[in-house]
Amino acid sequence: MDNLVVGAAIVAGGRLLAAQRAEPPELAGGWEFPGGKVDPGESDEQALIRECREELGVEIALGARVGGDWRLGGDYVMRVWLATLVAGTPEAREHLALRWLRPDELYDVEWLPGDLPIVEAVEPRLRKAES
Repeated sequence: MDNLVVGAAIVAGGRLLAAQRAEPPELAGGWEFPGGKVDPGESDEQALIRECREELGVEIALGARVGGDWRLGGDYVMRVWLATLVAGTPEAREHLALRWLRPDELYDVEWLPGDLPIVEAVEPRLRKAES
């Protein structure tokens, strides 16, 4: 059985929020979408809203799902949704840093390999929002 994680492609003002991992050591410093594991009894969407509240101190509204199940390596699968901020300003509570990236800055950070194809899937939506 695959381990399921969820991620939020939070977009505001035509920019995408990227979060720099603090742990585990083999992933520290890499950039990812905020999110995390789905707890027993939670829906994917509930888990993502909870994770953003815990990790970033924000309330989000979920939009369209980005693609299907994204393989992260090992037995991990990630499901990602576009999201918008409803309340709060993102804080790096569990990450080393946060960055808002414009479409022309998306590849200025070193995305984790599993997150990179999702960035590529989100990019056209960001460029459309920008125009």
